[in-house]
Amino acid sequence: MPLQIGIVGLPNVGKSTLFQAITKKAVDCANFPFCTIDPNVGVVEVPDERLEPLAKMSKSGRIVPTVIEFVDIAGLVKGAAEGQGLGNKFLAHIRECDAIAQVLRSFDDPNVIHVDGTINPERDAETIGIELALADMETVDKRLQSVARQLKSGKTKELEALQVTLERAKAALEQGTQLRDMEWTEDESKELKQLSLLTMKPMLYVVNVSEEQLQDGSWKSKLGKLSASSTCRIIPVCAKMEAELASMTCDEKKEYLASLNQIESGLDRVIKEAYDVLGLITFLTTGEMETRAWTVKKGAKAPQAAGVIHTDFEKNFIRAEITNWQDLLKCGGEVACREKGLTRIEGKDYVMRDGDTCFFRVGV
Repeated sequence: MPLQIGIVGLPNVGKSTLFQAITKKAVDCANFPFCTIDPNVGVVEVPDERLEPLAKMSKSGRIVPTVIEFVDIAGLVKGAAEGQGLGNKFLAHIRECDAIAQVLRSFDDPNVIHVDGTINPERDAETIGIELALADMETVDKRLQSVARQLKSGKTKELEALQVTLERAKAALEQGTQLRDMEWTEDESKELKQLSLLTMKPMLYVVNVSEEQLQDGSWKSKLGKLSASSTCRIIPVCAKMEAELASMTCDEKKEYLASLNQIESGLDRVIKEAYDVLGLITFLTTGEMETRAWTVKKGAKAPQAAGVIHTDFEKNFIRAEITNWQDLLKCGGEVACREKGLTRIEGKDYVMRDGDTCFFRVGV
């Protein structure tokens, strides 16, 4: 099942327009708050320039890219954590996602109202951050109360450690700190992950800009402290332009992007960055039947990667034959790579790298 990125933001910042362009799926983009009530889900291919040349080399019958899901979630407003604007329902949808793409509006358009009356992406990000933190505080408080009751029945080291972790999380949230920006031990992260805390989820900021702002970079000055943060992943996207690009042919897209001095579309950058923010890497397989991209978490070992192809492969893993995708293309195939010593034989402890082209040997 693909991992999910929840698209969030205040009403009328361009979330649904962005979603429509990403998935080429029609959604209601009416100019009023809460036009999106139920989340729309779209499966999106992750752009990967390695697949086509590998498929050409192998004379593959088909190309299969890896995918992630984007979920268009209705606009949040100030007070969402207390239920304003149907907030509780929407926060629940965010909680189900693996990461968050927060859309911030930078463009000016008198015909598109802003829920707070003025354009201020830094303020909007703070509003969303506060609402997510308030929702997390409620969740942490409930868990703390539960732990306290359990401790009365009998103290254990595990419960006491959990209480310390929760109290630390609560203190951070009260100070306005996003939990993802703090350092946690593996055990602490595991406990907090079970609570599906919103501010623990990876965050990507998508700044919806005008074509002029995209070219002159003036949108940066509107972000204030957000642009100075080393932990923020920020991508400028002109959602209106991307919606137009979605209806163009490949050649028309290239020509249009070149006229704006853009190498790739903003949406391609969003999709790639969303994939990366989830902590994912891609390994590849190529042959006459197909050239395919596969997804694993960073740090995954060879047997786990084999298990992505088929669960039995992980159980019966023997070894992996690994070739860097660039070496494979330069040599023109696996045989030449083996002859030149560029194909490595790796065992169960091998940590996968992005761009590994693999052939797994497994037992029957």
